[in-house]
Amino acid sequence: MRSELTKAPRLVVALDFPSPQAALSLANQLDPARCRVKVGKELFCRGGPAIVEHLAGRGFAVFVDLKFHDIPNTVAGACRALADSGAWMLNVHALGGSAMVAAAREALEGVSRRPLLTAVTVLTSHDQDTLAEVGIQGSPDEAVSRLAGVAARGGADGVVCSAREAAMLRDERGGDFVLVTPGIRPAGGDSGDQKRTMTPADAIEAGADYLVVGRPITKAPDPLAALVALQAEIPTA
Repeated sequence: MRSELTKAPRLVVALDFPSPQAALSLANQLDPARCRVKVGKELFCRGGPAIVEHLAGRGFAVFVDLKFHDIPNTVAGACRALADSGAWMLNVHALGGSAMVAAAREALEGVSRRPLLTAVTVLTSHDQDTLAEVGIQGSPDEAVSRLAGVAARGGADGVVCSAREAAMLRDERGGDFVLVTPGIRPAGGDSGDQKRTMTPADAIEAGADYLVVGRPITKAPDPLAALVALQAEIPTA
């Protein structure tokens, strides 16, 4: 059930740093009881599985955001290997197709503490023009809906999507489908290079489960204070 999968804390801090040292320095200023953390491509390429293991050892639930997209057998092997690092959540790209997603899910079934498997739909930096450029027809909403269907058919626990699509997907996919939403910005905050953003309160109200936040926390003079301030926006939904 979704209620069993989506437990506090619901904020996920994106540790988008060029080195493990910088990421761990920021993590030292956070509280694993108040947030989870995300390890993306750059940090993983620098720190490897060891950075995931280190953060997990400090008590953080770690979302490893590598967006695997390859033939099913290759993705299955990568997911199986990544699960050994202690990741709480990992993701694939729904554009790989339902067979690829299913292979990833099957690979994780034998893991004693199975990570949540999510599938990326449309990146929050993409808009109508970007989709048209790469040959994806229709609006971002239509593309997200189709790709969420791919993820569901493959057995994913949920998807990574913009919070702007959360209400639509909650209606289409029901209460047990986990929604992870990047592009979260505090009320009145700068959207940066994200084109489809939303405040924490609005995202939760729309049906999001986990909120991924980067620069509003990681670039703040006091990251923990910024985290607490963002948490204070959630109950207002």
